[in-house]
Amino acid sequence: MSTNSFGTKYGPWALVAGASEGLGAAFATELAKRNLNLILIARRFEKLEVLSAELMNTYQIEVKYHSADLADYSQLRQFILELNLDIGLLVYNAAYAPIGYFESISEESLDRIVNVNIKTPLLLSKFMSHKMIDKKKGGIILMSSLAGAQGSPKIATYAASKAFNAILAEGIWHELRRQGIDVLASCAGAISTPGYKNAQNSKDAMGTLDAEKVAEKTLNQLGKGPTTIPGRVNKIAHFLMTRVFSRKQAISIMHDNTKHLT
Repeated sequence: MSTNSFGTKYGPWALVAGASEGLGAAFATELAKRNLNLILIARRFEKLEVLSAELMNTYQIEVKYHSADLADYSQLRQFILELNLDIGLLVYNAAYAPIGYFESISEESLDRIVNVNIKTPLLLSKFMSHKMIDKKKGGIILMSSLAGAQGSPKIATYAASKAFNAILAEGIWHELRRQGIDVLASCAGAISTPGYKNAQNSKDAMGTLDAEKVAEKTLNQLGKGPTTIPGRVNKIAHFLMTRVFSRKQAISIMHDNTKHLT
């Protein structure tokens, strides 16, 4: 899809939730290259401010940014209402991923996982799809993970939340495409981001991709089906984990890959 047609289909504004650094910032940059104006939301105001200035100076687009806790959906909804902009694309990249075995994860952390990873993307997709339905065009991207394809020890609840997003995206993809709206779950493997680097005590997992590559590949697949798995190695790994190995084997393999996370 050309830059002009992408903007016509999904513009003039795109909202990126979880946009301060890493994959969110990569999505923002890739969308700026495609001439979409941006609304960037994350908790860290300073990083949003720097990124916004860079994108406006480099790509001559408009950028609005807002510091918000993505566990608080009502605050986010109110901010979007007050903007009153024509938003044609939602990219929900934000995620809360405490690392530890279930016995050591607090109830407060579990509650936050539900709010950031499930409640807000669910309600935000519902809220933003209304105007897209009126226009008969638009797009929604929900970031999932290969971790959500089976039980994933030490990140069990995070992985379960990512499974929710993948299944949600598949279902509403079928429903909303009749309204001209494209929905996509991006089931990424390991991504070279600051958060991943901080959690990883050993070398990068096989198939680890740069955030820029994941953003580009994901956006290129929007409108081509309900799910995408960026990276050839990750596609092969998903096939083996879901079609070749037993569930017990897949869970054990995941634990081999997650037990070193801190």
